[in-house]
Amino acid sequence: METQSHPIDILRWYLEAGVDETIGEVPVDRYAALKQAQASRAAMVQAAHPRAPATAPDVMPPVAIPGTTAHLAAACRSLAELRAAMEGFDGLALKQAAASTVFADGNPEASVMCIGEAPGQEEDRQGLPFVGPSGRLLDRMLGSIGLDRTTAYITNVVPWRPPANRKPTPDEVAVCLPFLSRHIELVDPQVIVLFGGAAASAVLAKADGINRLRGKWFEFNSPGLPRPVPVLATFHPAYLLRTPEAKRAAWHDLLMVHRKLSQGQH
Repeated sequence: METQSHPIDILRWYLEAGVDETIGEVPVDRYAALKQAQASRAAMVQAAHPRAPATAPDVMPPVAIPGTTAHLAAACRSLAELRAAMEGFDGLALKQAAASTVFADGNPEASVMCIGEAPGQEEDRQGLPFVGPSGRLLDRMLGSIGLDRTTAYITNVVPWRPPANRKPTPDEVAVCLPFLSRHIELVDPQVIVLFGGAAASAVLAKADGINRLRGKWFEFNSPGLPRPVPVLATFHPAYLLRTPEAKRAAWHDLLMVHRKLSQGQH
């Protein structure tokens, strides 16, 4: 992929203004979210790769319970099957209040997978992630390193809008995480970019806030991936709209993504 950047692109998305309907950056109980995320990831791994029975005949290995998201996600062999499984899932009250399942947008063959937290009101209405003011800023951010929605793939940790745009609870994130893990496996991106502290905590299974996680490379490992995927966290566009002084740090993060993609071409 040929990616280019230019200083004038910094100004493009620095000038974006307004408010957003997507969930913003507020403190959450990261330790509770971490515990739930680790439990869900463990269930996802077990569903994909069940272990041999223990030596003692009366000890049975844990398995993913039929009907759970770990079980449903592990059975999906394509993005179409995953989307159908998510749309047909009724085990979360959050889904009942949402107008649509916000699955993804962009190119599933792209090298970059962008992951946010959850849909806002406009995303729920249109059925697409990152639309409205934060979506326009995201487009400018991607454009500053030569990407757009034809060369990136965009989704959220939670595919259903929480009522009144509240933050998803740790339990809601834990239920949705197996779907997201399988989503990443099926896309198999070259790089993952996490937008916001909630997405970073869920995917990285770390309790640190976004200020400690951003600007560093991590790895995402999952049984269905041929190799670990480099992951970088940065600020959510909704946060940048409210806190424009953080845009300089976000630009630094984007340049890291640009360099990583350039290295992958050699």
